[in-house]
Amino acid sequence: METLFCLTSIFSTLFLSNLQENSNRLQKRGLEMNYKDEWRLLAISDNLNDVEHRPLTEEFLFYQAVATGDVEAVRKNCEQERFVSEDGVGTLSRNPITNLKYHFVITTAMITRMCGQNGMELEQAFRLSDFYIQKLDDLHTAQEVQNLHEEMVIDYTERMRREIQKDVISKHVSDCKDYIYCHAKERITVEQLASEFGISASYLSRLFKKEVGVSVSTYVKNKKIEVAKDLLKFSDYSMIEIANHLSFSSQSHFIQQFKEVVGITPKKYRDTHHNIKWNEKIWSEVDKANSSSEAM
Repeated sequence: METLFCLTSIFSTLFLSNLQENSNRLQKRGLEMNYKDEWRLLAISDNLNDVEHRPLTEEFLFYQAVATGDVEAVRKNCEQERFVSEDGVGTLSRNPITNLKYHFVITTAMITRMCGQNGMELEQAFRLSDFYIQKLDDLHTAQEVQNLHEEMVIDYTERMRREIQKDVISKHVSDCKDYIYCHAKERITVEQLASEFGISASYLSRLFKKEVGVSVSTYVKNKKIEVAKDLLKFSDYSMIEIANHLSFSSQSHFIQQFKEVVGITPKKYRDTHHNIKWNEKIWSEVDKANSSSEAM
């Protein structure tokens, strides 16, 4: 058996060497072997790393767990480190870190589409995908990519858990939610949405309230307040700037609506949550680390 293995290995090496020589000859003659022909030669060489890919069932069950909000199953998968396991995983790049990044992109793309099909606002799903994939540019180790993968899949899963409802959301309501997410900065009315999707305003109002549990106007207001909370935490926009940005009729109207939803005024919310507190915490940790280093 060992002799047979050695002969097979030698044959594969000689075949690939011959393939490279033929390719070089063609290039010298001004010709190039196209990818399709190169693939055919590689396929019959029986030298494709001898990797048997994982059954599609395993991958599908993982994607399904994310799309159905099964946090426990997804966390278990992360704990088993299936993402970084080389067992049954194809080689997309000879560079191990790049290979892992390619698999990250594929996983994110699949999850994005499955979550979109299961009720997540489609634009939100795509923007979330763009956000996490762009983060790969700053990562340089397998551990960093693995950590980002875990954070990404848990984020999608927890969002889906909150999103899933007992009743299936109709296409009209799903389209409306997606539209509201994309146009949260604009003034949105039931009549405008009904016109956008070619249905009557009264029908949309009844359908939306039945399936979502709140009226269209309440849903729009809540979405605007979500954006306002982020602006208060992570920007220095004034109250009037935020009010104008989100198309509230006035600053006082924005403050009144914010307090109605959140329970406190925008100013008090900013005083409590503004990112300066996070920065202070970070610099405090840096100072502690520097002090410890100097002491050593």
